[in-house]
Amino acid sequence: MLKTIPRMRIEAAKDVFELIGNTPLLQFRKLTTPFAPVEIYAKAEWYNPGGSVKDRPAREILLTAEREGRLHPGKVILDATSGNMGIAYAMLGAAQGYRVTLCIPANASPERLRILRAYGAELILTDPLEGTDGAILEARRRYEADPERYFYADQYNNPANWKAHYRTTGPEIWEQTEGRITHFVAGLGTSGTMMGVGRYLKERNPAIRLIGVQPDGPFHGLEGLKHMATAIQPGIYDPDLLDEILTVSTEEAYAMAQRLAREEGIFVGISAGAAMAAALKVAARLREGVVVTIFPDAGYKYLSESFWLEEDR
Repeated sequence: MLKTIPRMRIEAAKDVFELIGNTPLLQFRKLTTPFAPVEIYAKAEWYNPGGSVKDRPAREILLTAEREGRLHPGKVILDATSGNMGIAYAMLGAAQGYRVTLCIPANASPERLRILRAYGAELILTDPLEGTDGAILEARRRYEADPERYFYADQYNNPANWKAHYRTTGPEIWEQTEGRITHFVAGLGTSGTMMGVGRYLKERNPAIRLIGVQPDGPFHGLEGLKHMATAIQPGIYDPDLLDEILTVSTEEAYAMAQRLAREEGIFVGISAGAAMAAALKVAARLREGVVVTIFPDAGYKYLSESFWLEEDR
């Protein structure tokens, strides 16, 4: 049985900016039955208007830049992305009348590329073998070549990224669990989610354990996540904040995404599968506790992935 904790929503919103946040917290009982009485919850971030958790930092980055005068009419929003952050920029940029240029690995899922083009974003496809690091280097090159043209959002080094989660995601989790959370599990990409939520939760209760999730090697199929030991580490990433890092293989993430769809009726993306796999590993060693993780997006942007058709996983 799936339990949904009610959330508050704005009844009438003037634009997409006001629709971001206040996402549901979901509890899973079929997958976690072997670990009772441990409770596992996940934030359903696909409820954001752009379909992912990245709407939160994108909004914070753009609004902060506007307040500080770094983003104004005539500037082009520029950044590197694996997909979801780019979709958030493209959506919010369209709403505000900004052009958006995104550097993105050429092997990003076709669904993501089509969504980005639907919003009117200019796409610079980078070497898929270089992953998001290659996209980052290309974005830096373009900005350095023409700094007057671009507002370089720089999600990997922009403190507005983690502050968005400190101000919204963290407080939501605290309130939705009534302060009972004992463990927070989140994938590491830009690391903004973990840095922001983690700082907020540690302030409320230093005993809460923070567990980061990363791929088990540099070559992987977990879009949006980084193998920190071999990748360009984001400037906002502070490994000392974490209590632990767990690794998840691409195959584990695929299998868990399938299980969530077929056993819980929750259709999520690959990084959500990785997050749930890690959350179950944490739960397996507890006698009691409240484990919360993040489901960054739904599975619709990954339908072209062949694993959805493989029945033997």
